[in-house]
Amino acid sequence: MANETTSSSISELYTEIIQEAIFTFQETSVMRPLATTYNITGQGKQIAVPVFPTVSASAVAEGTDLSNTEINPTEATITASEVGVMTTLTDLARESSSRPIAQDIGRVFGEAIAKKVDTDLVGLFSSFDSGNDLGSAGTELTADLLLKAESTLRALNVPRPYHAVFNPKAVFNLKKTLTQAGYSGTATALSSTGENVFGSGFVGNIFGIDVYENANIAVDVNDDSVGAVFHPISMGLAMKMDFRLETQRDASLRATEIVGTVTYGTGLIKDNYGCAITVDSAL
Repeated sequence: MANETTSSSISELYTEIIQEAIFTFQETSVMRPLATTYNITGQGKQIAVPVFPTVSASAVAEGTDLSNTEINPTEATITASEVGVMTTLTDLARESSSRPIAQDIGRVFGEAIAKKVDTDLVGLFSSFDSGNDLGSAGTELTADLLLKAESTLRALNVPRPYHAVFNPKAVFNLKKTLTQAGYSGTATALSSTGENVFGSGFVGNIFGIDVYENANIAVDVNDDSVGAVFHPISMGLAMKMDFRLETQRDASLRATEIVGTVTYGTGLIKDNYGCAITVDSAL
């Protein structure tokens, strides 16, 4: 008999789904590589991250004992929970599709999980130390605001690198400013970063800050959103189980359930290592 669907062909189909889903998840998530990842091993679904205080050194005379300095770290606890997505692929849909349906499903699943991870991480921005807050409702994102954030973190002795993440509509004004003519009557951008925006659309590095766009940052009813400039250690992503995909056959339905899951948690580690910046997000 010819053209039958065998266990081998089904196995190859779902191998393609898994490969596409994992690739898309890893490549689509903006925030995952910008936060600090902690792996939860062994039993339990929590991880306690030690947060060490800042201590001071002082001058000491020769032959004089140093006084003892107590190192008493606090803990930031992150609890992991499951996130998942499922679809049911019928045999008829699989056999009649003119598209590479395995790659399509894998891409959709990877994008869904990546969006959830990013949404949870950017949701932490508004919880940064309020003393570091910058911007306000209706304020356009400018290079000046980024410079203020950089100066704020430097004054707190926060080491580099710094990352900035904003809604694409908020970054619009920054791009527009950086690409405008620097001198009257010329077509030269105001900065070399502006020249890069002309050529590639990538915002780039400004004042030592890598600037990223993320559409998963929510825009409120007043067309404002909260972005941030932060050090990677400010936020933690605790992974209990990384992205996985499983299938279950439903013979009576002539279909296969496809389930994608990931178990993780997010939380602030050092809330003063980031600046929340409220900016206008209307074009």
